[in-house]
Amino acid sequence: MGVTSMSGSVQEFNGIVMYRRDYRERDLLVKILTDKIGKTMFFVKNAKKKGSRVAADILPFTSGQYTGVLNQDGLSFINTTMETTHFYQITQDIVKNAYATYVLALVDSAFTDQKPLGRWFHQIYQALTLIDDGLDAAVIANIIEIQLLVPFGIAPNWQGCSVCGRTDLAFDYSLKYGGVICQQHYHLDPHRLHVDQRTIYYLRRFSILDLDQLKSITVHPDTKKKLRQVIDKIYDEGVGLRLKSKRFIDQMDSWAEQIPPLKPKQKDD
Repeated sequence: MGVTSMSGSVQEFNGIVMYRRDYRERDLLVKILTDKIGKTMFFVKNAKKKGSRVAADILPFTSGQYTGVLNQDGLSFINTTMETTHFYQITQDIVKNAYATYVLALVDSAFTDQKPLGRWFHQIYQALTLIDDGLDAAVIANIIEIQLLVPFGIAPNWQGCSVCGRTDLAFDYSLKYGGVICQQHYHLDPHRLHVDQRTIYYLRRFSILDLDQLKSITVHPDTKKKLRQVIDKIYDEGVGLRLKSKRFIDQMDSWAEQIPPLKPKQKDD
């Protein structure tokens, strides 16, 4: 492939393929999260043509090195692909796929196109890697949700009481005060979320967690449900965001609850 543009020079970049869609008969539009200009849409000519050399390297959940023209306005272009890998487990497992899709959709909503994302490129790459490696996909998504509240413009105060700053008392979460409040000030918000201390612990930890340091994580199922409830409340009332990919996850959870547990087989007499 050799597409060039007058508005940019050819350069190397790292990318994560977010999604793609058909464009004309043989071409594709491919949304890629790049380490240079954030997320941007690429026009890939003849990508659907039989024998296309680039087709396998622009599948969703592919990451790697590319060369091309990165335009700050309009479409960008891929010239060649270099070294790419697929998040294979994500593509094969419906649960991993659902949460990874949701993570990328959150990023797509949190940031404008063609704006450098700084540390976020690596953070998202690491989140997908951990999901692909088998860490709890729901928990990884929770971590990204909590940390993305800052670029969404919410920036909750997790570290100390939003009223007095104390860090040594029990906390609850207050939408009114935009963060945690200590038990001495519970009376100031009768609509506080009544979050238990274990869930508060994880919310506070997730807000500052470096995914590079995360090797394993186990969260009790009851706590995972409570985390989901709190984060949904913050997103519903604070961000005002309800993504299609999130609704699919909610449906999956509903299906799982309706499936009766398997009974152990009884031995024949």
